[in-house]
Amino acid sequence: MDRFQSANKASILGMIGNIILLLLKGSIGIITKSQAMIADATNSAGDIFSSLMTFIGNKIASVPSDEDHNLGHGKAEYIYSLLISIAMMVMGLTVALDSIESLFTQETFTFSIWLIVICIITILIKFSLYMYTKTIAEKHNNLLMKANCKDHRNDCIVTSLNLLAIILGSFGIYWVDGIVGTVISIWIIATGIGIFKESYDVLMDKSINEETKQQVYELVKSHDTVKGIKNFHSAPVGYQYQIFFTIQVDGNLKTFESHKIANHLEKEITNTIPEVFLTVIHVDPIHIQKEKK
Repeated sequence: MDRFQSANKASILGMIGNIILLLLKGSIGIITKSQAMIADATNSAGDIFSSLMTFIGNKIASVPSDEDHNLGHGKAEYIYSLLISIAMMVMGLTVALDSIESLFTQETFTFSIWLIVICIITILIKFSLYMYTKTIAEKHNNLLMKANCKDHRNDCIVTSLNLLAIILGSFGIYWVDGIVGTVISIWIIATGIGIFKESYDVLMDKSINEETKQQVYELVKSHDTVKGIKNFHSAPVGYQYQIFFTIQVDGNLKTFESHKIANHLEKEITNTIPEVFLTVIHVDPIHIQKEKK
């Protein structure tokens, strides 16, 4: 199964799982007036939106290059990740305000065993989705899947905190419920900020990471015909990069021979390093002083 098919399947499973959890958590949260459960339900609503954005963004990003988009539609992945992050921050802020208000008004909730049951169901479903999306995100280096993976992981943690608040509430310690609701909302906002930054960096053409850049340098330097590298530049193309740089070669070589070296390197780099979508190399002939016999 290729990169886009895997992401589509994961987003559909995410939507189905989150719709079920939203209905369960929303119903019991409203009935019992549990602020932590309502916050958790709001988080599930955000997760449905995230899965939908993942599906749409992935669908657009999978469209091949055309005359109007020579380098493909890969950046759609980051545009939709940006939308997911903004939605997460807005929802997190809304829940935070409601949770803080409940602390001052001293609102309590009605304990029900169903609160505990739904928390356990949520943790099991979310952990399964986390492991599934984590595998896809690592295999295909997909930012949309990374965002979903982090979201599922966060849900496992915040629902565990929710479970703690519910158990303490059964003993009459209700103030923890409002605090947990606040913690959940802060977690949602922090995750949204992280995804926003990562998406923004790519959309603003952030350079390729230093580790991959060094891989390119080492590969080029392994060829004795290349005497130096300069003017290295890069720009993101979806989840990959196009790179441009100049190699210095012996000026005594014929033009055909020097360009043959560059053409070979372009193919080798693009085919060897997965992060590279396109390699463009300029040739700079330099004077090589021959050793006197």
